[in-house]
Amino acid sequence: MPYRKLRIEVVNRVAYILLDAGSRFNKLSITTIRELKRAFIQLEEDESANVIVLSGYPGESFAVGADIGQMVHFSPNDAFHFAELGQSLFDQIESCSKPVIAALNGITMGGGCDLAMSCDIRIAVEGLRIGHSGAKLGIITGFCGTHKLPRIVGKNYAREIFMTSDIYSATEALQMGLVDMVHNEKEFWQNVSVFAERIASHPLTALSAAKRLINAAEDTDLRTACLLERETATHINSHHGCN
Repeated sequence: MPYRKLRIEVVNRVAYILLDAGSRFNKLSITTIRELKRAFIQLEEDESANVIVLSGYPGESFAVGADIGQMVHFSPNDAFHFAELGQSLFDQIESCSKPVIAALNGITMGGGCDLAMSCDIRIAVEGLRIGHSGAKLGIITGFCGTHKLPRIVGKNYAREIFMTSDIYSATEALQMGLVDMVHNEKEFWQNVSVFAERIASHPLTALSAAKRLINAAEDTDLRTACLLERETATHINSHHGCN
C-alpha cells in the first residue's frame, strides 16, 4: 500500500522516512501517525538498513504537532484514542532495534517535539524553531511529553518550555540538551547523511544492544543494569569471537 503522507528511501544502509504532508506544515494527523507506524514496521524488517533517519527535509517543517482541525471535533473517547495512537508510535520508535535519528529541518512544535524526543539522536538545522505551544492554546500534549521532556532537559527547562509556550532557537535547544548537534542550512542534510552512514557502518547487533541498554538505564538500578550489560556483552562478544 503506497504512503500518502511520507516518502521512504534507503541509501548506504540508511533508511530515510521523509514526512511530506503536501502542505507547508507536516501535521501529525491520524493518517500520518498510522503511516509512520507502518513505515517503522517495514524498515524494522528491512535488512538493507541499519539506521533510520526521520525528517521533513527538504520542507519548512519537521512536524508541527497534532492536526488541530481534527482535534476540535474529538469526543473525550476520540481524544483518548488519539493520545494512545501517538504514544504507541513513540513506543515503537523507542523500542525499534535500529538507531533512529531525528533530522530537525525546520519548525518542530508540540507533538512534533514529542516525536523528536522519541528518537535516539536529534540533529537540528540552524534555523530550527522548537517548542510546546499547548498552554497558549489551552491544551496539553497527550503524547507523554510532560514525562519525557524532563528526562532530557531537566525539570526546570521542562517547566519553562511547557508553561511559557515560547519558541526556542537551535542554539537555545542545544544549550538545554534538547538537540545534540546543530548544522547550518547549506551543510545540514549532507552532515546528517554522513553521520547516519557512519553509524550504519557498524554491526546492527552492537547498535541494537547499545540502544536497548541505554534506554533501560533510567528505569533500572545500577546493579541490575550491570548484570544486563554483562549478559548482553557475553552473548554478543562470544558470537564475534571476543574474550
